[in-house]
Amino acid sequence: MFTLSSFLTLLLFGCLTGVTTVLFGFGGGFVTVPVVYGVLGATAHDGTADAMHVAIATSTAVMVVNAVSATAAQHRAGRIRREYVWPLAGYVLLGAALGSLVATRLGDTLLRVLFAGYLLVTIADSVLRKGFLAVGGDGGPRPLGRFTTTLGGVGIGTVAASLGVGGSVMTVPLLRRRGLPMATATALANPLSVPVALAGTLVYALTPAAPAHTGRVGYVDLVACAALLCGSLP
Repeated sequence: MFTLSSFLTLLLFGCLTGVTTVLFGFGGGFVTVPVVYGVLGATAHDGTADAMHVAIATSTAVMVVNAVSATAAQHRAGRIRREYVWPLAGYVLLGAALGSLVATRLGDTLLRVLFAGYLLVTIADSVLRKGFLAVGGDGGPRPLGRFTTTLGGVGIGTVAASLGVGGSVMTVPLLRRRGLPMATATALANPLSVPVALAGTLVYALTPAAPAHTGRVGYVDLVACAALLCGSLP
C-alpha cells in the first residue's frame, strides 16, 4: 500500500521524467526504476523479492505514454527523420521482446547489478569515446549501416527492455556518432523508445511469472504508474 508521501514522491519524479523525455529524449527509466524500487522497499510489508521486476515493468508502462507524447510533439516540430527511425525501430522491437522475456527469468539481485553496470558503462562511453559531446568531421549526417541497424537495434532493444529504460542513452550517442545534431538525435530517441515500451509492457503485464498482487497487472504497478504519469504529462 502506497502512503501519501510515497505517492507525492512518485509525482515529483514523474515531473522530472516528463522534462527529460522532451528535452533530452530520455524516457526517464534511469530515474523511474530506482525511485519505484525505493518506494516499494519503503512501503512493502510482504517482502520485496520482486521489487526490481515491478520497477522495471512500471517504468516501461510509463514510457509508453511519455514516449508517444514526446514523439507526437517532435513530429509536429518537424524533427523526426524517418530514414533513421525505420527499419531500426523494427529491430529494436524484436530485441525488446527478447529482453523483457529474459528479464522475467532473472533474479532481482542480478537485475540490480546489471542496471547499475548499464548506467556506469553508458556514462563512461558517452564521456570518454569521441562523437557524442562533439561531432567530428565535415561530411554531415551519415546513414546507419546494415550491421548497426540489425544487430545494433536488437541489442539496444534487448538491453533497454530488460532494464526498464528507453534505450535513449544508447540511441542518442549512436545517432550523434552518425553525424546528427544533438537536437535531432534526442528527437529521434523518442520514437525509438516506443517499441521498447510497448513490447516490454506487454510482456511484463502478461507474464505468468508475476505473483498475484492487488493493484498490479502482472509486474506493472498501476498506482505507481498513475502517480508518475500524473507528474509527467503536461
